[in-house]
Amino acid sequence: MGWVGRLFDARDTLARMLLLDLSGVGYLVVGAHGRPAPTATQWLLAVAAFTVALLCHRRPLLNLLIQSALLVAALPLVDDVTINQVGASWALLELTMRAARPRTFWLAAGLVAAIDLSHVIGDPLRQALTGVFGLAVTVGLPLLLGLVVRTTRELARQAEERAAAEQRRHESESRAARADERAAIARELHDVLAHHVASMVLRVGVARHVLTDLDPRVGEVFGDVHRTGTAALTDLRRLVAVLRDPDGVRGDAALTAIEPAALPAALGAAVDRARQAGVTVEADVDPAVGTLDAVRSQAVLRLTQEALTNVAKHAGAAARARFTVTVVDGAVHWAVSDDGRGAASAVVPAGGGHGIVGMRERVEVLGGRLEAGPTGEGWRVRTVLPPTAPDRTPGAAPRPRPVTPEPA
Repeated sequence: MGWVGRLFDARDTLARMLLLDLSGVGYLVVGAHGRPAPTATQWLLAVAAFTVALLCHRRPLLNLLIQSALLVAALPLVDDVTINQVGASWALLELTMRAARPRTFWLAAGLVAAIDLSHVIGDPLRQALTGVFGLAVTVGLPLLLGLVVRTTRELARQAEERAAAEQRRHESESRAARADERAAIARELHDVLAHHVASMVLRVGVARHVLTDLDPRVGEVFGDVHRTGTAALTDLRRLVAVLRDPDGVRGDAALTAIEPAALPAALGAAVDRARQAGVTVEADVDPAVGTLDAVRSQAVLRLTQEALTNVAKHAGAAARARFTVTVVDGAVHWAVSDDGRGAASAVVPAGGGHGIVGMRERVEVLGGRLEAGPTGEGWRVRTVLPPTAPDRTPGAAPRPRPVTPEPA
């Protein structure tokens, strides 16, 4: 019955009334063949009914009352009251479909029925019974069709409400599942990883105080390990806090992101840490990186830390690396390369890591594309992070931009 609701849509009332009026005009003009021509009174009452139907198409109750009054006037004045009868019956149909309370259209149906029955008062029994059965067409049919339309609309509304409720329930269950998953990850990070890191930091700290006659270079290594472990433990605690209460902060970046102005210093610290591991790093950092937004600043820092760590792990501690980051027309050009000539640490397992995958995912979220691969005897990883478009739709993934090739 969906076509019924569309046919009698409340927004198309004027169109229905116009078609009804045109049908009435056709009945008076064309349908008069074989019958007496419409009288002036009949035309006057018909034009009045046509006009009221158009003017009151948004006020069904007023339309029905006026159409009923015109029908009352037509009954004693003209022999053919079809136009005014159809006008009253159609007004009853519109009122039944659109009335806010059922009592309104039931009373209106009683009014139209009373007007029709008043015309057969005093007629012979057979003619009176014919008039009574005629109520099935003049009152019963519009009332039944109007009720069908009302029921169809109500069922559609209830279906939409159920669908919306189901959608809300699904979203609620999804949020609960994600919250449970975050809580499980947070427990694992806290109970396993954070515990071991804290233990390592504690033991290194104890070793620094107990072993007082160490070579200064060994003491410096102990100090660096202690500082790195402490920083890692702090980041873990922040990440656990985000996982357990994501709504309590403004996203992951609220706890882990650095201030953009501090990015040059943070990159310098990452370079120094790589140099302390034995890698010779040539760094070229554009001071303009201090003006980047927080998201791209975080990405540049994490990319740099991961890339320099990979150099030390895979190219070897004696490798030479070049690190460059520049800002050109708002785009961030970033690259790290090495000559592959160092002696890789034997304790570092080959392959199986997710560093490049994580770097690529971070870059693609920002609309860039990561290139990683061998170059000569070494390895190079680079990308271009596009400028942040001020008119970009929030939440929309930016389009990846190709990386301009550079000479090896």
